[in-house]
Amino acid sequence: MRKLTFIPTIALALALAACGSDADPEGAGAQQAADPTALAVQEVAVERWTAVSAEVSTVDQAQVLARIPGIVTSLSVKEGDYVQKGQAIGRIVDSQLGYQSGAYGAQAAAAAAQAAQAQAELSRTKYLYENGVYAKARLEQAQAAASAAQAQVRAAQAQQQAVNAVAGQGVLYAPASGRVLMADVPPGSAVAPGMPIAVITSGPVVVKLEMPESLAGKVHAGSEVRVKADNGDVLTGTIQRVYPSVAGGQVRADAQVAGIDTSLIGRRLAAEVASGKDKGLVIPQDYVVTRYGVDYVTIRPKGGKPASMPVQTAPAGEAGKVEILSGVNKGDVIVKPAAPAAGGGKAE
Repeated sequence: MRKLTFIPTIALALALAACGSDADPEGAGAQQAADPTALAVQEVAVERWTAVSAEVSTVDQAQVLARIPGIVTSLSVKEGDYVQKGQAIGRIVDSQLGYQSGAYGAQAAAAAAQAAQAQAELSRTKYLYENGVYAKARLEQAQAAASAAQAQVRAAQAQQQAVNAVAGQGVLYAPASGRVLMADVPPGSAVAPGMPIAVITSGPVVVKLEMPESLAGKVHAGSEVRVKADNGDVLTGTIQRVYPSVAGGQVRADAQVAGIDTSLIGRRLAAEVASGKDKGLVIPQDYVVTRYGVDYVTIRPKGGKPASMPVQTAPAGEAGKVEILSGVNKGDVIVKPAAPAAGGGKAE
């Protein structure tokens, strides 16, 4: 009788244990099939973007500088004009150079007259020397006087040419082909050597970036750049060059971005640069709802009912998706909300 009672008891216990072990998986599978929007949160590689300062510029900017002091008598260009390299765009005149040139010209004429007189004296002395009237010493003296007179002529002419060359530096030439960015010195203004008269673009149009020096090791040639245009479109490009220096805690770089409006050089833009990848929890944006300024996702725990969980989100860099910063862990199962709550909506 004991054996008959003991054996059915063991069989019943084993049957109950088998039923209990298979109940949870079957229930989870049924819930998964019942809600096709269920999504297991997984870690993926997320591109990190850092906001930086951006400016529409050119590879270089050439300055037209005053090389002599004087008065700007003419400036034939204005902002926005296109000029060719070597084109004369203005002139600076120093009235003192004209007086100096005239004075050296008069000296050259006087020296030429003295040279002619010395040459005539040399001819007479040579004739008399050949006929035995003058000694050789007198001939050498006349030759020396004639040579000195010729030297004075050449010196006066060289001084006059030097003054004329300085006056010629008053012509302003475009140092490069491009668009005039600045030409705000009106005719009649007095200028000093080294004073900028105009600024001209040089080279292709680029987007110049200024980044914190902490990004120096993360950003390189080929890194992606996103720029927000005036119409709201996001334009993408790549960094062409990173300057090998740090100035004021900033690293400079040039980026090539197609579609940038080049009509306004120097315009500031909102830009972001890719600064490396990291692991993150990324989910579709329509799994998030916002109620009273707080983002929520619906989590379905094992064997439990779905519940709303507040989360902190951030843009994921991919259209239609957001990154979960807190509130959800890897492996959690979330479901799409049935309908937005009144006064709420999808997270932006």
